Amino acid sequence: MSARTRGRVDGLPEWDRCAVMGVVNVTPDSFSDGGRWFDTEGAVKHGLDLVAQGADLVDVGGESTRPGAARVSEAEELRRVLPVVRGLAAEGAVVSVDTMRASVAARAVAAGAVLVNDVSGGLADPEMVPAVAEAEVPFVVMHWRGQSIDMNNRAVYTDVVGEVVSELRDAVDRAVGGGIAPARIVVDPGLGFAKRAEHDLALVAALARLRTELSRPLLVAASRKRFLGRVLAHEHGTTPPPARERDAATAAVSALAAREGAWAVRVHEVRASADAVRVARAIEEAAPPHDAGAPHGPETSHSSHAPHRPETPRTEDTEAPE
Repeated sequence: MSARTRGRVDGLPEWDRCAVMGVVNVTPDSFSDGGRWFDTEGAVKHGLDLVAQGADLVDVGGESTRPGAARVSEAEELRRVLPVVRGLAAEGAVVSVDTMRASVAARAVAAGAVLVNDVSGGLADPEMVPAVAEAEVPFVVMHWRGQSIDMNNRAVYTDVVGEVVSELRDAVDRAVGGGIAPARIVVDPGLGFAKRAEHDLALVAALARLRTELSRPLLVAASRKRFLGRVLAHEHGTTPPPARERDAATAAVSALAAREGAWAVRVHEVRASADAVRVARAIEEAAPPHDAGAPHGPETSHSSHAPHRPETPRTEDTEAPE
């Protein structure tokens, strides 16, 4: 599957495979690695280590988005993020900033970030879309239904794939209407954000449909998320493994996402996913020409159309979606 099929993003390098975005959380409370890279020097070193392990981009965030997390102040988010963005950019890394604040996005771009990754898709801050449009940088529009404090209560769907597609279309339309060039927009189905495990699995099963119906490059951020823990717990008859023990499962999703045409995967542990997307690319290249880009198995075309009943939201999940 070519870059043309995956989609190009104006303002970013072009890769001949699914790209890998490594995560640098400059936070004390992120669900899988909170506090490990909280100082600037350690965070910059970690980001460079991710690049050495195969990351194509490094996504720097200074605010946890785990369910129930309280927001940090603008000043604190800037204090955490800007020196890390500046340090990584100075070393030649392709840097993304993970923020819901327009002011943080603008200052991070000025410090060297080349992509804004907003988990709210521009909904949390009405100044975000105008700021990104003015900066003329790419923008990740994620499916989002509200702040982390009560996101689990919003995980109610009749047809999760259809509703996510519809709501993402609306978000993309708002971004384009606000001045962001369509060729700079990436979409993200928001795995773990106002989603239960069955919703996340349905969305992963429908990645080809998402890519086709939204007609935008697709970012898949499944790394270490609770739906993977639920799958592993069910298979082994145990409690879900800790977040940092889900990296093999994450790499499995990375391989599937690459095979289904994702533009990039966002992961905490890079090496396994970097290997996975490269193997997926090699398999694509080995396929006969008439098989390239063909649907991969019967589930791709119709599993996402199975009927769903409205569900009662659960509030016990406290693991982060980031």
